[in-house]
Amino acid sequence: MTEQPTSGATATGKPTSYSRVTLSRIMTAVDVNLYGTVHGGVLMKFVDDVAGAAAARHCGGTAVTAAIDEIVFSEPVRVGDLVHAHAQVNWTGHTSMEVGVRVVAERWDTAEDEPVGVATAYLVFVGVDVSGAPRPVRPVLPETPEDERRYREAEIRREHRLARRRAIQAARGIV
Repeated sequence: MTEQPTSGATATGKPTSYSRVTLSRIMTAVDVNLYGTVHGGVLMKFVDDVAGAAAARHCGGTAVTAAIDEIVFSEPVRVGDLVHAHAQVNWTGHTSMEVGVRVVAERWDTAEDEPVGVATAYLVFVGVDVSGAPRPVRPVLPETPEDERRYREAEIRREHRLARRRAIQAARGIV
């Protein structure tokens, strides 16, 4: 595991479990797209909402969405499905953090079946102060082997983001 940055009041970390948040809602007719399933944008907002709650809980204040690294829709969501979005902070840097989200649906017509995985996402949030400037966030402390795996994979995604940014800037002639 990579050593976490330390600075003043942010040096004391919080365990991964501290940031875990679940939001749930029943999808209705106002959520559907032209195909009769729940619109991806509705799920994206739901994902951003739960991720924002986890980020704010972890950093103890306001956190804003900086990037959506990835969102994968694996199964359609239907009207009447009870949808649960589970989020947790996977990784923290100095001012930013990655939040992982898993979305599952309980089908209204087969309520006794196991929930179906419908989407996963990785979002980057930045802790901000009252003026909107980035502020340090406390480290996340992985508790389980699964948390440690997520932490390592988050570092890989971060390196890819930074490498992509550098490559695009180089292609544009930006130093």
